[in-house]
Amino acid sequence: MDQANERLARRLSMIPADTVTLTQAMLRGFLGKCPHCGKGRLFGRFLKVADRCDVCGEELHHHRADDLPAYLVIVIVGHVIVPIVLSVETAYAPPYWLHFAIWLPLTLVSSLVLLQPVKGAVVGLQWQLGMHGFEAARQDRLAASATDVPSASRAA
Repeated sequence: MDQANERLARRLSMIPADTVTLTQAMLRGFLGKCPHCGKGRLFGRFLKVADRCDVCGEELHHHRADDLPAYLVIVIVGHVIVPIVLSVETAYAPPYWLHFAIWLPLTLVSSLVLLQPVKGAVVGLQWQLGMHGFEAARQDRLAASATDVPSASRAA
């Protein structure tokens, strides 16, 4: 129980005076950083989210990104690659083997490059909104920001 209290105190001490916005949390996740402190690594391996942040101790194992990152990557890459393919086909009409040689590797590399950042952004979204198991951490953040407001108004 003491370890849990220590982790909670450590987490609450890391909360800045201004709370983390949704955009900040998603950007931190996109960059592979902890959505809470922005310093620790979000991923332990390529797509494996770390159980907790190694800097602030925020628990990250609650995420349920599932297939959403893959769907988003398909939409993003599709909206970028398909218009380019169509414009090249219309303007130059290259042979099919050239299409395969250019577009298949480009699509594969683009998808692999975007998959981890998009998953990180989804985890940041879930963390900031308190989805799934992140609800307790969100309540802690809200409670900490509520206690900061009266102390700030007394100082003024």
